[in-house]
Amino acid sequence: MIDCAAHGKGIACVVCRHMLESAEAVVGFVENSSDPHDLQAWCDSCEAMFARERQMTQAFREFNGMALVCHHCYAALKRRHMHTAG
Repeated sequence: MIDCAAHGKGIACVVCRHMLESAEAVVGFVENSSDPHDLQAWCDSCEAMFARERQMTQAFREFNGMALVCHHCYAALKRRHMHTAG
């Protein structure tokens, strides 16, 4: 659980710092868990870095800058950063 300033207590979810720092650009949204009680996602750049590193190295962790958000914020980030066809 996490206490979100905007939404109160909620389920804690993990996202990369790029999603939080991107005010305008869509950075992509790659979910890393199919468990609805373990929501994790990172952006396209993190996905490419992870593919190069082949594991969660220290360099990857520093690049990713994992942050905790509530499940409401996670859903909003997903809507914001998912690539849409068209």
